Amino acid sequence: MQVNLTGHHVDLTDALRAYVDEKIARLERHFDHVTNVHVILSVEKKSQKAEATVHIAGADVFADAVHEDMYAAIDALIDKLDRQVLRHKEKLKSHRGNGHRESAEAAG
Repeated sequence: MQVNLTGHHVDLTDALRAYVDEKIARLERHFDHVTNVHVILSVEKKSQKAEATVHIAGADVFADAVHEDMYAAIDALIDKLDRQVLRHKEKLKSHRGNGHRESAEAAG
């Protein structure tokens, strides 16, 4: 999995990079087919914004989060992405499972 981290009006420190990498690894635990993640961290006045696009097998998932603290914004972003990735995974499983079940009933 490739992680691209971009900062707009933010100094990307090693601690911030490590924190994002650690949190993004959580997505890979739930779904193996994550190929590319592009994370953009930005500051607008007093609000910290984290947004990401995740390229997974069959779809692209986008989420963003705004908070006063950058680490809290990253946490909220990962929670949103995690829910969307799990929903996509369930959708793939249900489609795959339904097709096999119907074809087995038709044959039997």
